[in-house]
Amino acid sequence: MKTAIISIIEVELIAYRLADKLMKFDEPIPDFGTRFPSILESCIATPFQEFGGKFLYEGLVKKAAVLFYLMIKNHPFKNGNKRIAMMSMLYLLHKNGKWIESDNQVLYNFAKWVASSDPSVRDATVSAIEKFLSDHLSDLEP
Repeated sequence: MKTAIISIIEVELIAYRLADKLMKFDEPIPDFGTRFPSILESCIATPFQEFGGKFLYEGLVKKAAVLFYLMIKNHPFKNGNKRIAMMSMLYLLHKNGKWIESDNQVLYNFAKWVASSDPSVRDATVSAIEKFLSDHLSDLEP
C-alpha cells in the first residue's frame, strides 16, 4: 500500500496549530511565518525521496521515524520543534490509518531523548525511533 505523504500546508494548518493549542507548556511556539523555510521543507520532503524509482525510506514506519528525527534535530522552528515534530508524525500516522498507543509522558520523554541524541549516531537513533513506533503502532478504529 502506498504511504500518503504530508505537505507543508498540512504541517502549518494541522500539526503546527495542534502543537500550539494542545502543547503550550511554559514556552510559546513562535508564529509559523518565523520558521526556517528551506529547513522545514527539507524535513518534510526527505522521508518521501526516491532514487532510481525506489523510496530511500521504505514503508510508513521508516518515513515517520526519519520525519520525526529531522524535525527535531534540524530545528526548522525557533522554538517548539519537538512538539511540532510529534504532531507532524502523529498526523502522518493518522493520515495512513495508524496511531501510537502510548502515554503522553512516554512520548514527551522519547522526544527529549531524540533531541539530546548525538548526531554522530543518527542511523542508530532513527532505528530506535522505528523500533519505538513499531512497538506502539496500532490501527485506527474505523
